Amino acid sequence: MGATLYLARRLSLSSGGKKSSPAVRVAITAVAMSVIVMMWAVAVVTGFKTEISTKVSGFNSHLSISPDLDSNDSNGDAASGAVMTLTPTLKSMLDDVPYITDYALQVSIPAIFKTNDDFKGIYLKSLSGSALRRFIESSIIEGRIPDYNVDSCRNHIAVSRKAADQLGLHPGDVIDTYFISDAIRARRLKVAAVFDSHFDAFDDSFAYSSLSLIQELGNLSPNQGTSLALTTDDFDNVTLYAADLQRHLFKAYADQTIYRPYAVTSARQSGAAYFQWLSLLDMNVIVVLILMTVVATITLISGMLILMVDKIRFIALIGALGASRRQISRIFMLMAARIAIYGLIIGDITGISLLILQAKSHFIPLDPDSYYIDFVPVEISIPAILIMNICVLAIIFISLAIPSRFAGKAAPARTLASE
Repeated sequence: MGATLYLARRLSLSSGGKKSSPAVRVAITAVAMSVIVMMWAVAVVTGFKTEISTKVSGFNSHLSISPDLDSNDSNGDAASGAVMTLTPTLKSMLDDVPYITDYALQVSIPAIFKTNDDFKGIYLKSLSGSALRRFIESSIIEGRIPDYNVDSCRNHIAVSRKAADQLGLHPGDVIDTYFISDAIRARRLKVAAVFDSHFDAFDDSFAYSSLSLIQELGNLSPNQGTSLALTTDDFDNVTLYAADLQRHLFKAYADQTIYRPYAVTSARQSGAAYFQWLSLLDMNVIVVLILMTVVATITLISGMLILMVDKIRFIALIGALGASRRQISRIFMLMAARIAIYGLIIGDITGISLLILQAKSHFIPLDPDSYYIDFVPVEISIPAILIMNICVLAIIFISLAIPSRFAGKAAPARTLASE
């Protein structure tokens, strides 16, 4: 093994000793390009999943607790049945759940924005909870969200870019807002910020204001709301967390610890359509990985065969000196591995550099109306890149076993006699 490794390391990859072999250059380029494409496919899909998951969970929260209106529990009329109270008992239960990191009451009521020329129906939702506030703040394009703990800011709202464009609103404008419940109520609300998450289905439906204002408009007390938004320590486990929390609440209701049943909904349930769309991307990535590996392997095999033809005298010479067929085959397998490693290194450096550039500058744009985001999102995962490199190198090395056997079949006497 020592001699074959030494020869494989010292043997030139050039053609005729004068210049690099075109076949070798093509093989290295093919491996490098394949690695770049595979790296980008994984990074883009992972980035898409992260961005879309962040948006869906931003609007819906990781978990949501709401009154179970499908139960047989009758608690007043339909309107009062849709209201939940954050009782000390329920609060204590949530505080004891280890995977819940934050929770906040939310209230959502229908409203109508009215200008001199137009009007728009919308849901006015409380901007309560640190997770929702951070998410909306990250999407602000004009103005800023005020501190709702200040009384003078209670009537300030954040509206979507689409609603602002339709109604001609800008930060600082005042808009007449009508609320219809048991009676028609009117308030003049001040636009504090305009946001754009590129999720038109959500952007076009909601505007945000202080919890205290919406509770007052809905005749609710400070510990009442229409739902409870929960943030967990791991979004990937929200489905398991939802089932576990639902069991706890069912048990508490059966034990009469809490006075009514509640339904727990995860962001994966409320945003099921988006996550189904994302799951389709996994198959695309698998296809790209397979195709790029096949291209790199075939090109490398072709380059290896050309290299063996170019080194036919060397094969004959070491064969005449006593090298076995297995040793000769191993030499060329190790040489092909050199080419593959060169391609992997070039591909890794180029691919990671482009990914970093995209992550910082977003130089590749997207149509937000189709993809819910205005740039190609990428997520660089060093463990994923290392695993991909190891797998590609292993597949290439295994695939070279058959063509490398041809190197040991050259007849030394016939080859040297023809020179």
